[in-house]
Parts: sequence; structure tokens; C-alpha cells
Amino acid sequence: MAERSGSTADIRIGPVTPANRALVTALQLAPEQMDFVASNAASLREARSDRDARPRAVMAGDQIVGFLMYEAPRDDDEARIYRFMIDRASQGRGYGKGALREVLEEIDGLGHIRHVSICYEPENEAARQLYRSAGFVEQGLDEDGEMIADLILPTGDR
Repeated sequence: MAERSGSTADIRIGPVTPANRALVTALQLAPEQMDFVASNAASLREARSDRDARPRAVMAGDQIVGFLMYEAPRDDDEARIYRFMIDRASQGRGYGKGALREVLEEIDGLGHIRHVSICYEPENEAARQLYRSAGFVEQGLDEDGEMIADLILPTGDR
């Protein structure tokens, strides 16, 4: 097992592959977070039937520390991050912040996305603070009672 430095500089995201799938599904949330996000196994099953789903493993060095999934349909200017978790043993080290930075860079690099939305349970204060620190602005609750937050991407040279 790789030593964890706590630095977010070595955080990256990559595809979920047959080689790392079991490690991704073995990740766990803290018991009090279990109701905040679907299981990684359920998310990966969902991704098999959703051609727009982009599941990603969150890596710290050579260790898988989290999972996220987003969609960025080619015919839309909005991307939606709808799964995001860091394993309970790896929380509190800045990995969520690093992973969010990486996924936003990946989404921005697609070239057709103008804004990114994310949903989370309103009582998930850690998520609220993380997304707010990245520039997401709360828009209100959706039909399922989840908070929707939106981030407008810089237009750059598009």
C-alpha cells in the first residue's frame, strides 16, 4: 500500500476498468454518510446502461481513494456530477477537493460544456462546503429534495 502524504498534488482521476472495479466497489463511506450517495456497485451497474455516464476512480498516488461519476452529453452544454465519494479511511486529507478540481478540468477540456451541476443531500454540510469552495452556487431543491448547485465554467477561448 502506498504511503499517503496528504498532498492533493498527486490526486488524479481515471476510468474504472475491470482491473480496478473491485477496489472501487470496496470503497466505503462512514456510517453517518451512507444515505448521502448510492453505492459504487449500483452506480457502476447504472453506468453500463447509460451511455452518457462517465465513471471515474479517484487516485492518490497508486491507491484508489474515491469514486465519482458524471455525464456530459455531446448535445448539451451542461455536465452533471451525480456521484461523488471519498472512502471513509481517506477523508479529511483534501482528496475530495483535489478530485473535484480534476473532474472540473476534465469536463472543461471536453470543450462543449458551459456549466456543471451537482446534487447533494441538504444536510450533507461537508459536501456543501466543498462545492461552495469550488464556486458552485446553490439553486434550490430538486423534486427529490436534493440541493442543486451550479458552476459556470470560464469561457476561455471557446
